[in-house]
Parts: sequence; C-alpha cells; structure tokens
Amino acid sequence: MAPTDRSPLLLPPLFEAADAWRSDPSADSARRLGEAIAAAARSAGLEVDRVRAHAAPLPDLEIELGEGTAGAEIVLRGPGDRRPIGLARIAGDPAQARAFAGALEVVLTAIRTRAAAERSDRQLVALDQAVRGISGVLEVERVLQLIVDRVRDLVTAQYAAIGIVDDRGEIEQFITSGISEEDRARIGDLPRGHGLLGLIIRESRAYRIPDIGAHPERYGFPPHHPEMSSFLGMPIMASGAAVGRLYLTNKLGAAEFSTEDQALVEMFALHAGIAIENARLHDQVRRFAVVDERDRISRDLHDSVIQAIYAQTLSLDDVPELVQTEPEHAARRVDDAIDALHAVIRDIRNFIFGLRPVLLESGSIVEGFHALAAELRRGGVEVSVILAGDEEDLDLPIAIVAELLAVVREALSNVARHATAERAEIELTAAPDEIRLQVTDDGRGFEPDDAPEHGHHGLANMRARVVKLGGTFVVSSAPGSGARIIVILPRRAAPAAGAAE
Repeated sequence: MAPTDRSPLLLPPLFEAADAWRSDPSADSARRLGEAIAAAARSAGLEVDRVRAHAAPLPDLEIELGEGTAGAEIVLRGPGDRRPIGLARIAGDPAQARAFAGALEVVLTAIRTRAAAERSDRQLVALDQAVRGISGVLEVERVLQLIVDRVRDLVTAQYAAIGIVDDRGEIEQFITSGISEEDRARIGDLPRGHGLLGLIIRESRAYRIPDIGAHPERYGFPPHHPEMSSFLGMPIMASGAAVGRLYLTNKLGAAEFSTEDQALVEMFALHAGIAIENARLHDQVRRFAVVDERDRISRDLHDSVIQAIYAQTLSLDDVPELVQTEPEHAARRVDDAIDALHAVIRDIRNFIFGLRPVLLESGSIVEGFHALAAELRRGGVEVSVILAGDEEDLDLPIAIVAELLAVVREALSNVARHATAERAEIELTAAPDEIRLQVTDDGRGFEPDDAPEHGHHGLANMRARVVKLGGTFVVSSAPGSGARIIVILPRRAAPAAGAAE
C-alpha cells in the first residue's frame, strides 16, 4: 500500500477522539486526543512531537507528545483558509508525514465545521429567545432594560448598556446590565457621550474594538468605573432613525468580540428598534386615550350633568314664593330637586370613578369593570362581573381597554339614570378570534327604535366607539323586559384600534 493511501485509515479514530474533545474541551479529552494522534502516527511509522491548532470556533488546541523529536514542522491549513489553522511537528518519511498532516487537516476542518454549525444553531436559538423576550413588551423602561439584559447574554459580554440621546445628541437615559446598583451609584452621573460612546452617536455605525485603551477616541473612565477592554457598539435603528445605541464591553471567554458576535447583535438590534418603537407608540396611544377620555368626559359633563343642574336651578327659582303661598307644593319641589341632584352626583361619579388610575397605571380591563361595578352598587344596583376565556386572551391592548371601559361606563350610567333596575351584569368573553361584551339589566326597558330624547347621546356614543373598532353593536330591549347591550369585536381589528374618543 502506498504511503499516501494509508491516511484514510487514520481518519475514523482521529475524528472520534477529536469530536469528543470538541464536545468537551477539557484537559482529559485533550489528552485522549493526543493519545489517538500518537497511536495513529505510530501505525503509519511516524512520530509526532506536537500538534497545535487555532481554528475558531474551536478552542485553542496544544498537545505535546514528544520531547523535542526531530522532524518537519508542517503547517496545517483548511480548504479555502488563507491563514494556517495549526501546525504539527512530525518525524518520519516526508511523504508519509505530509499524508498524516493531511489527515489532521481533514479532521480539524470537519470538527470545526461541526462546531460552527452547532454554534450557529445556538446563536439562532439565543437570538430567537432574545427577540421573543423583548417583543410584545409595551412599557418603554422595561423594554430598554430587557434589551440590554438579553443582548449581554446573547454574545456573553460582561457589561452592556443602551444609551438614549435627546435632540442635542446628549445622553438622557443610560440603562446598564452587569453593573450593580451600588456600583452605578458610585460611578455617579450619566456619561456625557464623550469618547467611544460619542463616536457611535456621531457616526451612527457599528464599531468593534479589541482594546478600548488603545483606541485614539478613548476618553477615559471616571473613578470607581469597572475595567473594560474589548468593545462592540452600534446604533439601534427604527424607521430610518437611531432610537438608541448599544454598547457591549469585555467579551467573556475571548480576547475580543468576533465578526459573528457583531452580526448577531446587528440582527438583534433590528428587532430591538421595532420593540422600542412599538413601546413608544403604545405609550403615545395610552396618553392619547387618557386625553381623549378627558375630552369625552368634559363633553358629557357639559351636555348632561351641567344641563341637569341648570334645570334644577330653574325648578327652584319660585320656591321662595311658594313657601309663602303653597308650602306643601314648595316642599315637594325641594324634595324632587334633592333627588335629582343626588342622581347628578351619581352621574358625575359614574363618569370619573376609577377610570383615571386604571388607564394610567394598570390598563387592566378586569380592574376597570370591578371599579365601575362597585360605583353602581353604591347607587343601590347589584352588579356582577363575569369573565370568560384564557388569561392571555383577556390581556387586551390599552386602546381596546379604554374603549370597552367607556362603553360599559356609558351603559351602567344609563342603568343608573333610566332603568330603575335592581340587578345588572357585565360579561366579557375573550376568545382567540373575537371579544364579546354584554351589559344587561333587569330594569324597565325601552324601545330601541324610538328616537332618543334631546341631549341623550349615550347609545349613539357607544355605537360610534364600537364601529370605530370595526365591531358590531346591538341593543336588545323592550318596555318592561330590561335591556341588553352586546358588543362583538373581531380580534383582527383589536391591534389596529385607536384611542378612546
């Protein structure tokens, strides 16, 4: 058998030992790999003194098998590699030594390819988990903190930060990960955007730097700042503009961040930009919902409550005269006015009770329903709240919460003012494909087709809200049979809904 024909026989045991070392790059597995290399060399009539390899993403390999054996030092290369991936000192027949070195090249290339594939799979899984971790988070502060925590884990950095700048290009928020609150406090004020931080802000592009201290743009660290060496920074873009800047320092397990790390962070940054933009838009919608709700309450107070109060002042104008001439009639007039003013007070409470903290703090439709039900109970009507569906389906966008609370508030207000009811019920059924709301009462009912009285816009307002969301609004009632308000919203319409009017 020719010498060069013998090298394929060396591959299976070498590959098995090398792959075991790849999976567990410990000293013991490296020793066993060395023994397999020595045994394979002896079977080919060769002697190996040392094998060294630097073939990322494999860890560095350095195996000493002899004591200065005289022999040729053969450079190991992988297919298409411009740089060597290692070297081996092999003594024996030159042609056979070259064939053995070729076998080592095949083995190293194969396990490096497998390591790269597995690392790529791990990175994609990590990227998917990181993206899932930030998607759907609708609070700006929380999503910023999640971004720095996730990206730090994604590329195994010791420290990570995200900087948010104002219109003047100065850092107004600086959220960190990997630094304790105590250390942050000792460092002091926010960074001003000098040095490498300012470089990313000004040039709005990625920088991967092996050593911060050796870079010409370095600015230095304040007292009590942790030591930092390797650096990776880049902007987070959304809608063509930078919405933040990511900074990562001190790559763990390596001297610097790799090109693969940079590519991974760049992919993550695309999703981070969307998450930040989404959280900011949600915050705007939430604030607009509150503003619109205030406007609506203002209109309702003017059109309904103020007019009711004004009507009672008119009814009391001639009471001083009636006291002298018709005291019993005057007393009845005063009693009626008192009852009417109590009703107005209930109306005011129905307009404002509980909605402001619910919208501004929790955004929970469950809390909103219970707050509205509690207020109506104070007026003497027993109200029950029924919720059906999975917990995830009940977690609705704030715009939908605002609209449904407004509909329920209007419906319960009508119950309090007009229905003379003893019981009412709020029922919400949240399914994956639709949201169904019903408000029922056992009051005196009415004829839905009759034209509303002057100044009564409750049903029209409710219908307008529901139609705006792309839903269906139905009123079911008859004199003496109570009333039922039915709202059906398709799920596909819910995310696109605007703020309350």
